[in-house]
Amino acid sequence: MLASAFAALSIFAVGCSKAPEAAPTAAQTPPAANSVVRLDPALDAIIPAGGNVEKVAGPFKFLEGPLWRPNGVLWFSDLVGNVMYQWSPDGKVTEMLNPGGYDGHDLPAGGYIGPNGMAAGPDNTVALCQHGNRRIVRLSSDAKVMGVIVDKFEGKRLNSPNDVVYAPDGSLYFTDPPFGLPKANDDPMKELSFNGVFRFQKGKLTPVIKDLGMPNGIAFSPDHKILYISNSEQNKRLWMKYDVNKDGSVSNGTVLFDATSSPDTGVPDGMRVDTLGNIYAAGPGGIWIFSPDGKHLGTLKMTETPSNCAFGDDGKTLYITAVTSVYRIKLNVAGEKPVYN
Repeated sequence: MLASAFAALSIFAVGCSKAPEAAPTAAQTPPAANSVVRLDPALDAIIPAGGNVEKVAGPFKFLEGPLWRPNGVLWFSDLVGNVMYQWSPDGKVTEMLNPGGYDGHDLPAGGYIGPNGMAAGPDNTVALCQHGNRRIVRLSSDAKVMGVIVDKFEGKRLNSPNDVVYAPDGSLYFTDPPFGLPKANDDPMKELSFNGVFRFQKGKLTPVIKDLGMPNGIAFSPDHKILYISNSEQNKRLWMKYDVNKDGSVSNGTVLFDATSSPDTGVPDGMRVDTLGNIYAAGPGGIWIFSPDGKHLGTLKMTETPSNCAFGDDGKTLYITAVTSVYRIKLNVAGEKPVYN
């Protein structure tokens, strides 16, 4: 997308991937080849020698929320285009849900109102975050909306559910920043006094984190004992980790990694975890790869600001959504399988 177009968009809160006070653009990110920056020898066991990032689809308006499907295709969201797409290995791109995240007419066109994060659910369904509709819905295997999973907390509308993941007990955890609202935290339509991380189970919605300014990406460790959350404030570009308690609550929040001082444009965003517990996190300038203890092993440097990622193919391919395009890179390690395969 042209830099001028993104400059116009920056008046809105950025979708799942960006903090509203400074929407990153492809033009702002220093040009670089889609390549691997190896900071630690441990990365060699994760990414093959000579491995590089390749573009597989684009251009679109503003991409987010990739999810690999059991029939061998990738679903992903266009947060500005308000469409959920499907990419197949033959290169074909198909509209699956349009409108994808907002069905109304009272929000300005060009904002971050479309579909966002997705999680594979029971019986081949998918939980989809919808920014403009301010809810999470359940999709069928052919991307038809089957119903609303959750849209309110204590009678108040959610901000704009952003990213979502299932736990082994069937509960749904999701982040709820205000990026889908035209004026973000200052929007008169905002009904909640906080930007939370929630747990939804058996009809009950419970906030598990209320003290992060802009909670965004979300992921579990392979044993589901740790919950990772990215925070997208420009002055607090953090990845956090929390212990998951037996009752589903979380505690002992600590900083996994602080990228506030990074010279690159972008904020912590969507993430995934592999079977060894390594974390692949969209962040300033690319996809940051961390060991389970938070050591920065390397970065997939991107020519576009990345927003999220997902494992696909045989489980050893990382698909990446960036501003206008979908990318991928082959790995040596398989991604952690979702609770519902």
